[in-house]
Amino acid sequence: MHQLLNHCLIQISMAKKCEMKLLGSVGSPFVTRVKFALKLKSIDYEYIQEDLANKSELLLTSNPGLQKVPVLFHANKQPMSESLIIIEYLDEILPDVHPILPSNPSDRAQSRFLAYYIDTLYCPWMKEFMLTRESERKEELKRLIIEGSMMLEEAFVKLSKGKAFFGGDEIGFLDIVVGCFLGWIKFFGIIFGFNVIDETRNPRLAQWGKSLWSHEATRSVIPSDEIHMNFFKMLLGFLPPMPDMPIPA
Repeated sequence: MHQLLNHCLIQISMAKKCEMKLLGSVGSPFVTRVKFALKLKSIDYEYIQEDLANKSELLLTSNPGLQKVPVLFHANKQPMSESLIIIEYLDEILPDVHPILPSNPSDRAQSRFLAYYIDTLYCPWMKEFMLTRESERKEELKRLIIEGSMMLEEAFVKLSKGKAFFGGDEIGFLDIVVGCFLGWIKFFGIIFGFNVIDETRNPRLAQWGKSLWSHEATRSVIPSDEIHMNFFKMLLGFLPPMPDMPIPA
């Protein structure tokens, strides 16, 4: 009861004193991450859609160094960018409402390491796989992604301790970090015939994906196949013409 009352008071205070806005682009897994966290924390916010093909003055002035989404605006504070940083910020300002990061320092460090691995290797491999037109490189990337998924399977078995999520009984930090790619993983199967998470190779991770997809806090946030296709077309549009890889109709 005390926690619920505290949450209500915080929400009322936030509504009265500040306004939270999220600048993003639908289809971006990093924006989806922040939306997951906002949903889990029950934070009301205004969403501002960014056109990455024609970047707005708001994006250029709020994140001039990287010029990327997401960007979070909270009252009169400095704009915040980078999804992992934003998630940790949200967890710190509302620590009693659905805690996201593990409370154990060792688990927290391991989770941050895996998040770093995902953002610096796993995600770039997936993006390059989508966009490369070199068949040998595509096969190499496929091998790397499969190995990465097997490593995530091992990490899930260790960290979940037999529960449904990386965070145990509740969705946690790594569930958000990895789960934001679920829509793209499905897209890979549809467009490329490649199961990034395979029920034979990664049975526990496959079951985790089903559990996360069906969770009320995430199922309404994961973008549709159409949104992923439109985002994919936008990415292709940034590249030089590739005659052997036409843009899908």
